[in-house]
Amino acid sequence: MSEYVIEIDSLTKIYKAGKTEFKALNNVSIKIRKGDFVAIMGPSGSGKSTLMNIIGCLDRPTAGRIVLDGENISTLSDNELAVIRGKKIGFIFQKFNLIATMNALKNVSLPMVFVGASRGDRDRRAGDLLEKVGLTNWATHKPTELSGGQQQRVAIARALCNNPSIIFADEPTGNLDTKTGEQIMELLVALNKEGKTVLLVTHAISLKRFANRVINMLDGEVTEET
Repeated sequence: MSEYVIEIDSLTKIYKAGKTEFKALNNVSIKIRKGDFVAIMGPSGSGKSTLMNIIGCLDRPTAGRIVLDGENISTLSDNELAVIRGKKIGFIFQKFNLIATMNALKNVSLPMVFVGASRGDRDRRAGDLLEKVGLTNWATHKPTELSGGQQQRVAIARALCNNPSIIFADEPTGNLDTKTGEQIMELLVALNKEGKTVLLVTHAISLKRFANRVINMLDGEVTEET
C-alpha cells in the first residue's frame, strides 16, 4: 500500500469563456503522505483553490492524473466523485457554510443523511463531535446565535461526521479574529495528531507554522516546497 494518500501527476486545469482560455493549473505534480499537515499557499489567483477543488472531488482536471487513497479519480463520474467525497473528505470553509434554519446538531449530522445513517446514529455521532469541539451546550442553537469561532467549530464537527481520512480547510480563519483563529488552527493540529491528513489552503503567511509541509503556488504552478 502506498505511503501517499494523494498523488498528483501533471495536473492542468483550463477554464474557457467564449474564445478566451485561462490556465488555472499548469502541469502541477505533488505527493502528500498520510498524516501530513500541508499548507498550500499563494496569493489570490495562484491556483490553490482550484487545486483543492480538484483533489476534493468538486471539479475535474483538464489533463493529468490524480490518485486519492489509492484510487485514480481523474475520470470518475459525478456520482462516483460524490461517493468518494462523502466518505473520505471533510471540508471546512472560510464562510462556514452552515444552514441557517438548522441548529448546530442538525448541521453537523446532515452529511450523514446522504450515507444512509439512521437518525439515532446521526444524533449520537453529532453530539459526540460537538463535545469534541467544545460545543455541547450549544447543540440546539442556530448559526445566528453563535459567534464566528463557534460557527467554525460546528463546521469542523460537520467535516468529521463521516470520519474522513482527509480534511480540507480553505481559509478557515479568514473570517475570525486572531485569537479565535489560533484556537481553530490548534484544533486542526489536534486532528492531525489523531491521524487525519490536513490540507490547509491559505494566503496568510502566519499560518504556515502550523504545517509540517508548505507548498507555494503562483500563476497555477508550484514554485517551492518546504
